[in-house]
Amino acid sequence: MAECIAVYPGSFDPVTNGHLDLIKRGLELFNQLIVAVVSNPAKQSFFLLEDRLEMLRESTREYAGRVVIDSFDGLLVHYLDKKGVHVILRGLRAVSDFEYEFEMALTNRRLCDKAETIFMAPSEEYIFLRASLVREIAMLDGDVSTFVPPNVKRRLCDRCQMIHGQKNRFNKNVTISI
Repeated sequence: MAECIAVYPGSFDPVTNGHLDLIKRGLELFNQLIVAVVSNPAKQSFFLLEDRLEMLRESTREYAGRVVIDSFDGLLVHYLDKKGVHVILRGLRAVSDFEYEFEMALTNRRLCDKAETIFMAPSEEYIFLRASLVREIAMLDGDVSTFVPPNVKRRLCDRCQMIHGQKNRFNKNVTISI
């Protein structure tokens, strides 16, 4: 059987159980997945690139040999060309995702006529899940354990505590007497 490889690109800031579900199900279609974390210096990330890569490595250990964790910057089609891969795996949570993802798929194909995008719907329990929602819940001291694996939950808690500590340090109520 020919080697069938796809690239699953994203920010994974942080990786969620929805991402992991897509990876697991993607491996039913492909021999190998390259999970490619986009590095965009113009976009402020919650976690550093190195942290996102490490969380993904920890979260996908059970798929060793079939899942490669990597990063890229610039155009996805350039990364695909560099890797010799032409299939892009993307998740579609809701109708609101469709327009953006469809535009990206057509743009990628315009830039590289070999680029094909495969869309997968999430498992029902993850249809609403997005990393920004997980970050917001964590920042408000909510329980994210049903949304992310334990290793990611620990890092989220640590990061939120650090951020809250910095806010408290700079936003102290100061009374000035005259």
